[in-house]
Amino acid sequence: MNDCYKTIENPSEETLFKDRNSKFYGYAFPVLNEEEVKNALGYLKKKHHTAGHFCYAWQLGTETLRFRANDDGEPNNTAGMPIYGQIQAFEVTNILVVSVRYFGGTKLGVGGLIQAYKNSAQITLEAAPIVEKTIDVVYRLNFDYDLMNKVMRIVKEKNITIVHQKLEAVCEYHIAVRKKDAVLIFDVFDTLYKLTIKEIA
Repeated sequence: MNDCYKTIENPSEETLFKDRNSKFYGYAFPVLNEEEVKNALGYLKKKHHTAGHFCYAWQLGTETLRFRANDDGEPNNTAGMPIYGQIQAFEVTNILVVSVRYFGGTKLGVGGLIQAYKNSAQITLEAAPIVEKTIDVVYRLNFDYDLMNKVMRIVKEKNITIVHQKLEAVCEYHIAVRKKDAVLIFDVFDTLYKLTIKEIA
């Protein structure tokens, strides 16, 4: 079972690709939703307020993928799809790749545009620090204090990450578990008397 995916954690360095005086500035941003896509594009439009085109593609999700490609005024499928092709080639997700074009006075033609946007996206992704992450399932544990030692021993033994804890009248932990280990970990905790475990989104 493949429970890993590739993404970036930080925005890439700005890259520059030139073709016949047209300049293509490339950027990659980590994004988790369309709101973050909008914010990143807004930031670039302020930064490059005299640029002619802001062409981009994004992909979101780990198991169910969603994507969009935008030519932003360039001829159909000459910009967004070549950029998206590079997102696929690098096998990354939760990412936005933008190529900002300043027109240099010479038309590049359909083939030239496709190649230029592809190259811009490629060098941008080569400059981006790509990391591999695991797809995790998050469980909520509720238990009494007298179980604390047992719970903590399992957490240590199984190398489990506690992402949230609330210690009030009863203890509440949210734990993140790799998807491929999820059933096994659930069963380990489920056998503990007086402990409830529930998967949360």
